[in-house]
Amino acid sequence: MDAFNFNHEFMMKHSSSYDTNNPLDPEEFRRQGHMIIDFLADYYLNIEKYPVLSQVEPGYLRKRLPESTPYNPESIETILQDVQDHILPGVTHWQSPSYFAYFPSSGSIAGFLGEMLSTGFNVVGFNWISSPAATELESIVMDWLGEMLQLPKSFLFSGNGGGVLQGTTCEAILCTLVAARDQMLRRIGSQNMGKLVVYGSDQTHCSLQKAARIAGINPSNFRAIKTTKSTTFSLSPDSLRSAICKDIDAGLIPLFLCATVGTTSTTAIDPLRSLCDVAKDYGLWVHVDAAYAGSVCICPEFRHVIDGVEGANSFSLNAHKWFLTTLDCCCLWVKDPSALVKSLSTNPEYLRNKATDSRQVVDYKDWQLTLSRRFRSLKLWFVLRSYGVAKLRDFLRSHVNMAKLFEGFVTSDKRFEIVVPRSFAVVCFRVLSPRMDNGVAYAKRTTNGHTNGHLNGHTNGHSNGHLNGHTNGHLNGHTNGKGDDHDHDDHNYMKEESTNELNRKLLESINKAGRVFMTHSMVGGVFVIRFAVGATLVEEKHVITAWKVVQEHANAILSENY
Repeated sequence: MDAFNFNHEFMMKHSSSYDTNNPLDPEEFRRQGHMIIDFLADYYLNIEKYPVLSQVEPGYLRKRLPESTPYNPESIETILQDVQDHILPGVTHWQSPSYFAYFPSSGSIAGFLGEMLSTGFNVVGFNWISSPAATELESIVMDWLGEMLQLPKSFLFSGNGGGVLQGTTCEAILCTLVAARDQMLRRIGSQNMGKLVVYGSDQTHCSLQKAARIAGINPSNFRAIKTTKSTTFSLSPDSLRSAICKDIDAGLIPLFLCATVGTTSTTAIDPLRSLCDVAKDYGLWVHVDAAYAGSVCICPEFRHVIDGVEGANSFSLNAHKWFLTTLDCCCLWVKDPSALVKSLSTNPEYLRNKATDSRQVVDYKDWQLTLSRRFRSLKLWFVLRSYGVAKLRDFLRSHVNMAKLFEGFVTSDKRFEIVVPRSFAVVCFRVLSPRMDNGVAYAKRTTNGHTNGHLNGHTNGHSNGHLNGHTNGHLNGHTNGKGDDHDHDDHNYMKEESTNELNRKLLESINKAGRVFMTHSMVGGVFVIRFAVGATLVEEKHVITAWKVVQEHANAILSENY
């Protein structure tokens, strides 16, 4: 069957009279459920036939659908036909093997079926008694995963800590920030609320700033500490200490630090141990956001990136990013669950019960923002059991190896450079403008006698991209010891802007074609293209094709504009 071509044979195969008034009739559920499974199986089978990035214009769907709700029921066949005709054109295909944008949202059979089972049970497990299995399974799988990550025992239920499944990192950060805020205000008094300060870096996810705003932190007391290419855009402990001391001198009160393992722009790794040491000196709550990279820490060769986590108060990762578990599933561990409970608990009479009063059970409603909660642990349990530690590690490593493959393609073409070193499965690169060095040929482009960007991978002791600050194009704004005058700085700025515009055009051209989808970021004033490997269906052939697409579009743009 052609991709989602709902032909007569398909309709006849599944069609039957639906003459019951019961919206949960078991046999009709079975029939329609089989149709949806067949639809999705065909979707995955044929997903490469679709442009990865949706090509529709804003407002397209309102023009296609009726203006009001149908008065009479419509058949599942009619609805699915509309999904095929009207919804799919507006879908960006996150499960496509040629999806290399943002961070992955890796699905799996186990994750999907666990989600289906959770939806089928449709329990609202706000406290233990509302569905004991939902609470107890969550506690178990959070300890399982915590042990896989070799988290300190103090983060596990077995060590008086504990884990909870949130929707997203945005929720996890807000919950921990509110807990930290209230913990501090109980000590210093609520009249000092306006003095509390929250710290991150200029690479920290925007969810921290949003959480600070929601939690009532004075906007002028939010610190996004500047990072530099010389530290691979990680947060410097010295810079943190300097910012804290400055705030203390100004009569402010340091409250909360969000350190990141795998930043969104470049997957930079903040040095947890050193940052936690600084935070400890001043009594800050430390939250570690490992939304993307936390999953890969189940591999022994990557576990070191969270060394020092024992000094943090809370730690989170998104299993729905790179761990085969469908959205949404953010795993949050805390050393002191009572801090969350004191800030987030509500105990109205209509929720009182003997189990809660006994204090022998966990009521997860008190660990999160909302009262109602889904049975998320089922899908994570399915994933952990269906694939096991060994297969999950293999899955993650395969993506890292494919990212290395793409990185090798970039370094072998002297028209391109790796902007920052690859840490996991994201490659940050750009094409170089022929104007970068006043028209000097690519092959002759040099910086202090070294080949531009060290495209052959040999850096004479420096990591790719000259992270000691001597980068092609001088990304930190400094030239190689010559000409700090204003005119020279302006000249460098013009060259960088020219290269940034070239890469904007390149990325737009690539994505518009629909064969692959990548996204960008800006770091140190540089427009970088991000190539994020992580789709469940991706294979080496898709990475090879993606690089060919990049080269084809670069060839066209360079020949047209230069």
